[in-house]
Amino acid sequence: MRDGTTIRRRQLARKLRKLRQKAGLTLETAAPLLDWSPSKLSRIENAHQRVDVHSVRGMLDLYDVGGDRWTELIDLTRAARQRGWWRDHGLDDRGYIPLEAEATTVRDYSIAHVPDLLRTAEYTRELLGSSLRRRSTETLERTVTVQRIRQERLTSDEQPLHLMTIVEESALHRPCGGPKIMKAQLRRIIETAALDSVTFQVLPTSAEAHPGRNSAFTLLSFDELAEPDIAYVEHLLGSATIENEADVATARLVFDHLRSQALSPADSIDLVEQVATQLHVSRP
Repeated sequence: MRDGTTIRRRQLARKLRKLRQKAGLTLETAAPLLDWSPSKLSRIENAHQRVDVHSVRGMLDLYDVGGDRWTELIDLTRAARQRGWWRDHGLDDRGYIPLEAEATTVRDYSIAHVPDLLRTAEYTRELLGSSLRRRSTETLERTVTVQRIRQERLTSDEQPLHLMTIVEESALHRPCGGPKIMKAQLRRIIETAALDSVTFQVLPTSAEAHPGRNSAFTLLSFDELAEPDIAYVEHLLGSATIENEADVATARLVFDHLRSQALSPADSIDLVEQVATQLHVSRP
């Protein structure tokens, strides 16, 4: 299932750019030698345009690269061109999911709702059904399927994912689809939080004002690929992927600060248990 073409393409682009620079060539001098325009070479080096194996071979010849390095770059080119599993579910290589597919650790701070990797299918259907963005039944079910596939990594030995999540207490109390669905959702949190791959904490309403109060956000780490962390933010009008090193470092500091203010994992689960117990589910 590892088809993280977005991250692999970025990794390849950065390596090709460094090889050109090491060869002492500028975009303007290298591009004509490859029968390209400088803008095309720039798009490839910034991962805005795919590149095939034949083209990379020409670049490596020009940059005088051989041996194991040659093999490494050709293999990476092939990996970057693989079809991501999400494409079978109507998604392209943009957005959050292709990034998460290659991440080893997800740090998530949620304010208004339970994060994707902890949700039940019913909770997701109710949550997305209440959105201003109208979705067809087919699109909604596709989203639920993709969510389930993503969640499988929390128990995967082949491609494990470590989730560190902080959820505002208000999200546990906010109704979504009625008591039955909410109770099942809270039970899912308790079950999933027991996994070794999951660290779950609740930020209580009693916590002091903090720098993360205005926006939920996610931090993605790619330890196996030695890629820099990426921050991701969803908002009312869309989303933003943040790669600037200083901004990502700030997000990391905010997350660590939130962890220090949050309840311990054990106390967090106790709170979820209390909220679940207080929900009254009518008998059919």
